[in-house]
Amino acid sequence: MSLDSQDAAAPSPAETARTSDRAETPLPWGQLSAILAVKLAEPVNLSLIQPFMFEMVSSFDVVKSPKDVSFYAGVLFMSYSVCQATTSTYWGPLSDRIGRRPTVLICAAGDLITFVLFGLSKSFWWALATRCLNGFFVGNGAVIKSATAELADDTNRPRMMAMLPLIWHVGVMGGAAVGGLLANPAEQYPGVFGGVELFRTYPYLLPCLCGSLTTAFGLMAGVFWLRETLVRDPSDDAPAAEAGESTPATEPTTPDTESTTPATESTALVASMRRIGPKPAVVLMTPVAKRVILTTTLLCLVVIMMLQTYPIFAATPTSDGGLGFAPRSIGFSLAVAGIAVVYLQLVAYPRLERSLGALWCYRAGMLVMAPYFFAMPFLSYLAGHVERLAGDQARAAASPRLSQAGIEYALLWVLLVALLLVRTVGDILAFTSGGLLVVNIAPSKTTLGAMTGIQQLMNTLMGIIGPLASGTLWSWSIKHDLPYPLNAHLVWVLCGSLTLLTWKLSLKLPDSVNIFASGR
Repeated sequence: MSLDSQDAAAPSPAETARTSDRAETPLPWGQLSAILAVKLAEPVNLSLIQPFMFEMVSSFDVVKSPKDVSFYAGVLFMSYSVCQATTSTYWGPLSDRIGRRPTVLICAAGDLITFVLFGLSKSFWWALATRCLNGFFVGNGAVIKSATAELADDTNRPRMMAMLPLIWHVGVMGGAAVGGLLANPAEQYPGVFGGVELFRTYPYLLPCLCGSLTTAFGLMAGVFWLRETLVRDPSDDAPAAEAGESTPATEPTTPDTESTTPATESTALVASMRRIGPKPAVVLMTPVAKRVILTTTLLCLVVIMMLQTYPIFAATPTSDGGLGFAPRSIGFSLAVAGIAVVYLQLVAYPRLERSLGALWCYRAGMLVMAPYFFAMPFLSYLAGHVERLAGDQARAAASPRLSQAGIEYALLWVLLVALLLVRTVGDILAFTSGGLLVVNIAPSKTTLGAMTGIQQLMNTLMGIIGPLASGTLWSWSIKHDLPYPLNAHLVWVLCGSLTLLTWKLSLKLPDSVNIFASGR
């Protein structure tokens, strides 16, 4: 299908108006809640390790210098994505064949076990191995998106699809808070956990156990409440059915025909190969689809580099261009930035998407998010100034400069939270819309798993490139005394530039991507 033909397939303004005037179908909260419970485990387990990753990696013997921590942390994040990438193209098509429910249950069970094993890490190689195993079972994002889209109709699809980023941000917020508050509990809370040898031996087991409770709840919700959402296209089974119905049992066989049973089995095999073979991937990747996948892939690269860089930046000493935060402060900063998520996802975004379209929100989100990257590294200068003002605690306690340091420290947090909120708004607008655009361009409901699987593959490939690139660049930039933007600003400037490039590429997308193609 050419770009022009896809534009021609868009409904007329009158048809679009009729769709937008229809009352919104109530959300199927029973099934949707089960899907969201399963989805919640991924962001919780992803963000939970971020507050203590710097401290955890620093404790491993493999690290020779504090300036190398970001590189080894990047390797851990990358290994997770490498293993996620190896299975992301498998889970989606598998769910098209055996159903969404059994696929998500398999993934949830594997995620539960491997994440607990990660909490038992005492060496870099154990952490790397268990992180890889965990990555094998978290590549089912495409399956979750497909199941959600299948539950929806044209009136409530934007609102339902917006629930996925909502649960993602809530999970990120909660996971970060748990990771920061419960990491190394024997040191943070000696009166409570100081005598517990288990947590002294495994200082990061407690937050991982708490995070795994979310996975366990999602697994139970899937087992007891989640019903199958996959509706097979009747055309897939029609040839086999027609062959069976139109061929009488007593029909004679000629030299040019096969017996009924082999013919039926052969036709069914062809139908199955049509569903799972390479042909759908060729049909799916139209020029418009390629542009959507390209921009969402670049956006994913930016977001992954951002997620990898911020906790390392926050934990890095101010002398090396960071904020010098402890795990608890890192977790709190990640959690407090999510205070506006519920309103933005449930109220603001559906209204904006319904009135202006997903494409407009997609572009606007990138423009909102770009300033965050260029402004964030300047906070390191303020954090370093606060440290110098405070000086020695004994001397500062008798000095009026302590109050000035306190004021500037409060200013640091105000600016940090403001920038994180700006990032959150842009992230919600852009990332939610990007997922909706990918769903919209799927030509049929039975190809949703394949289309979202392609996006998931590209996202996980960016998950390989992003952590390694950001970790390596951060480590390199703080080791060398180079001028702006090659200093500690390097990764941030790169992310901001990629965001602006992605926005420019999105200007070439047609308005037809605002319409759910499978509903035409």
